[in-house]
Amino acid sequence: MISTTRFLLVIFAFALIICTAAPDSASADEKVIAFAQDTMANDFRKAQVFEVHDAVAEHPGLKFTYSDANGQTSLLIRHIEKFIAAKVDILIVGTNDADAVVPVIAKAYNRGIPVIILDRGINGTEYTVFINSDNIEIGVIGARYIAEQLNGKGVVLLFEGLQKADVTQLRSKGFLDEIKQYKEIKVLKRTGNYLRKDAIIEMEKLIAQGIHVDAIFSESDSMLSGVRSALRHNRMDPKKIIMIGCDYTGEAREAIRKGTQTGSILFPLGGHKSVEIALKILKGEEVPKHIFIPVKLVTKENVNDVPPIF
Repeated sequence: MISTTRFLLVIFAFALIICTAAPDSASADEKVIAFAQDTMANDFRKAQVFEVHDAVAEHPGLKFTYSDANGQTSLLIRHIEKFIAAKVDILIVGTNDADAVVPVIAKAYNRGIPVIILDRGINGTEYTVFINSDNIEIGVIGARYIAEQLNGKGVVLLFEGLQKADVTQLRSKGFLDEIKQYKEIKVLKRTGNYLRKDAIIEMEKLIAQGIHVDAIFSESDSMLSGVRSALRHNRMDPKKIIMIGCDYTGEAREAIRKGTQTGSILFPLGGHKSVEIALKILKGEEVPKHIFIPVKLVTKENVNDVPPIF
């Protein structure tokens, strides 16, 4: 049965598609905020779009539009080109490649369109503001907690996201730099691309190979959801593995409550902050080049006190 959270996301996605205005439909006195998103197949990325949509709806005179590149960098670039041609007033970008999008983002910026880079960074400087959380810190928090729970000894699986995304590289760096201090901990790495289905495939392979792990650090809760599915499919108890995810979704919260997930590092969507900054830009106010949003570890000790990101 589909979960309540996922059902609401599906319904909201349908409503969003219906009510989202195209950039060229905005009236002369309306300002258009466009979001070029990498993919809506990822729950976190989809929720980012929803959060921006809701935040924009609170402000008369603003219009919102978005695009879904389905994880294809070339399509994301074409979408940004279309937003440039439409002369949107603010462009928010969520990318899957820190290098490939640099030229087209620079083009938008140099055409006078303020660009907000959200969550995943780029290897360039021609943009207005970069909003994210400290991904190295996320990796460090996960490694430190797991090492403490294992008493410095065991086998840990690092489930990585998209290899070309800076968030993946930074989270992995933070995790590996911290965990290497514990000489009796062995780390295995697998790639799940931040997708539930890819994590299921990789976890099934590990189980088939008879590889046992004592703990898992997953760079997204979606991948941990896939891990749990694979474990249950093979009649294995998720409660017997220390599992720390990232994002802190509603699904993760319920799993932590049930004991099938040990914890999650809250990673804010950044949608509200993006609109807050967009409004300042539209008013002609100065904004910082880089804005950090704080993160925190959520476990059974504080799970009932911290609301999930969606």
